[in-house]
Amino acid sequence: MPVTFAATAETFPMDGTFTISRGSRTEARVVTVTARDGGHVGRGECVPYARYGETVESVVAQIESAGPMGHPRDAQAMPAGAARNAVDCALWDLEAKRTGRPVHDLLGLSAPEPVTTAYTLSLDTPGAMRAKAAEHAHRPMLKIKLGGEGDLARLRAVREGAPGAALVVDANEGWTPETYAALAPELLALGVAMVEQPLPAGDDEALRCMDRPLPVCADEACHDRASLDGLRGKYDMINIKLDKTGGLTEALAVRDAARAMGFRVMVGCMVGTSLAMAPALLVAQGAEVVDLDAPLLLAADRDVPLVFEGSTVHPATPALWG
Repeated sequence: MPVTFAATAETFPMDGTFTISRGSRTEARVVTVTARDGGHVGRGECVPYARYGETVESVVAQIESAGPMGHPRDAQAMPAGAARNAVDCALWDLEAKRTGRPVHDLLGLSAPEPVTTAYTLSLDTPGAMRAKAAEHAHRPMLKIKLGGEGDLARLRAVREGAPGAALVVDANEGWTPETYAALAPELLALGVAMVEQPLPAGDDEALRCMDRPLPVCADEACHDRASLDGLRGKYDMINIKLDKTGGLTEALAVRDAARAMGFRVMVGCMVGTSLAMAPALLVAQGAEVVDLDAPLLLAADRDVPLVFEGSTVHPATPALWG
């Protein structure tokens, strides 16, 4: 029986305001895809991202106009991005429901283990970020959103609030080469382990000629396998997000290709629900940095969410995905 798709826009409230260098939000807007073949149902989720020219409406339209598909390999005809991610993940979930085999088994992977995720502190005043860091000082790793004037004061405040936590910094393309060069020694002194996308993607050639005293991770500059060659010599690490790769199928291929090229791997996410994190957990196995904390930032999640124990996130049950 042919597979039919339905794409639905949904909104999930956030637990407060989440701010990065490009703006703030108080809710997560996602697109949920349901794939049906008559007797079985599969689901996937994506987060359309304006940075990549996507809207909820454009992604829904792209999904609704896609041709007939019955297997995740068919989704690869779609362009990489949020729409293909939701379709690809829904088809993998459907295949698991059809066969009675978990997705990791269908892919020839080992059963996923729980992973430890970073916890993200959004951009705010130094005082507010110090207080938030102190609230979450028990977590093994904090990811700090920066990208504006006063970043060093913010980072020092976070370190005061969480003296024992490992820190990674995400500038979301918000720095200039001069800013990064000035901040890098301070980041090292404060024990920062990695900096993510310090310069704008497409305007990051300066990284090739700069000392990188701590690892630099490509986020906005890294999408699918086709983007990897251009990152050589500029970045030490890549951040794999399913909404950028266009789904689980390509994300796994990106991970393997990146490792073969000598990149370290981070697995991250947009601000979505547990349904979006579930397939990413398969990619996150063995990653040097995992950043799949988005459900912890929401005030409401899916009916059958992922289980978090502190910063440890457990693999999904079939009732959620896979």
